[in-house]
Amino acid sequence: MANHKSSIKRIRQTESRRLRNRFYAKAARNAVRKLRAMTDKAEAQATYVKVTAMLDRLASKNTISKNKASNLKSKLAIHINRLGA
Repeated sequence: MANHKSSIKRIRQTESRRLRNRFYAKAARNAVRKLRAMTDKAEAQATYVKVTAMLDRLASKNTISKNKASNLKSKLAIHINRLGA
């Protein structure tokens, strides 16, 4: 166990950040899953804007990598474009 005040505080901060990151990452995964299940193009496009903002926010805070966010946004855009055809 840590002996220094700073390391004890660091452990507390790390744990709270881990739980926060886990919550937001799970919320984003659920939003992506929900968007992939949509069949209505107009509804999917409206949701896509919110999901991309969420993914960009997670990528900027390094909860997920920028490449993962880009790949997810690209795949979702392809999915939405196929809905009309």
